[in-house]
Amino acid sequence: MVQANGIDLSLFHFDYDLTFAAFFMNADRTIYGRYGTRSSQQNPGRDISLQGLIASLEGALKLHEAYPAGRESLLLKNGRKSRYPSPERYPSLRKFSANIDYPGQVARSCIHCHQIPTAEYQIYRSSGHSIPDAKLFAWPVPGLIGLQLSPGHRATVKNVRQSSPAHRGGLRAGDEIVTLAGQPILSTADIQWVLHNAGPHAHLKAIVRRDDKKVSLTLELVEGWRSKADISWRGSSWDLCRIVLGGMRLKAVPRTERREKDLTGMALLVTHLGQSGDHRAAKNSGLRKGDIVTGFDGRDDLLTESAVFAHGMQNTKSGERVTVKILRGEHPLEFKLPMK
Repeated sequence: MVQANGIDLSLFHFDYDLTFAAFFMNADRTIYGRYGTRSSQQNPGRDISLQGLIASLEGALKLHEAYPAGRESLLLKNGRKSRYPSPERYPSLRKFSANIDYPGQVARSCIHCHQIPTAEYQIYRSSGHSIPDAKLFAWPVPGLIGLQLSPGHRATVKNVRQSSPAHRGGLRAGDEIVTLAGQPILSTADIQWVLHNAGPHAHLKAIVRRDDKKVSLTLELVEGWRSKADISWRGSSWDLCRIVLGGMRLKAVPRTERREKDLTGMALLVTHLGQSGDHRAAKNSGLRKGDIVTGFDGRDDLLTESAVFAHGMQNTKSGERVTVKILRGEHPLEFKLPMK
């Protein structure tokens, strides 16, 4: 499928900010696994490969050969109840139909997958409710818990970051993750599904294959683990840029420049200013490309663009005007930025 129009959202739950995603399924709608991941804007194919897809497919075929044995664990992979049955039922997407207008306006009639989380953001915003971390920081990548997977193998650990949850849980490079939270694991996407559904404080049981032996481990996720994720690369973050930043895009000031300017807290460089519609709000407020944001709505500890997104979506409401402190050259200035 090349579009999101008409897809069954109760079945096809996946990371909607991806370029490519695949499902391995039984005809009875039981999901054996998912494939496809991404962790950056600059290199979207860094974490996937044809070899990795083949390895995951081979694992899915083994599960299929044994089916219905193991069906109970596979049910944990099934989609969850969706707010709407299909994307075009969302209020902000009702201008679309269930089908693309191939003879006429193809591009204008196509729902892009990343518009689904955007539609969710708009529901929370229009209702005045704070968006929960589980929605804003959906589909956490394994790197968030210190895991780097080999793109050419099936759910095989390439590297483990020191002092991370994965490291504390005992995972090592070379481990093949057989199950996590009771689910068979075929790919990075399967790990993301487990993390996506994990609570704010969770103990995830893992079985890994190490030197031809199976080893049982436990990964502990502590309060606040999810909100450390970088969501700035996601296509759906473009709407967060509109809602919270008035069209600005922000990037952390390099350490050397921070030292030169004696910046000890928040220091985010304005790398882009929107030029039209709601994306022009920051420019209309007086902000400029090259400004360094040192404070946002009374906070000077928001060290990443993602942290600013989270604060804005969870602590401000549409129509409010927040104070943005900046450094322009050597001059500190303040502006009022409207929230959308």
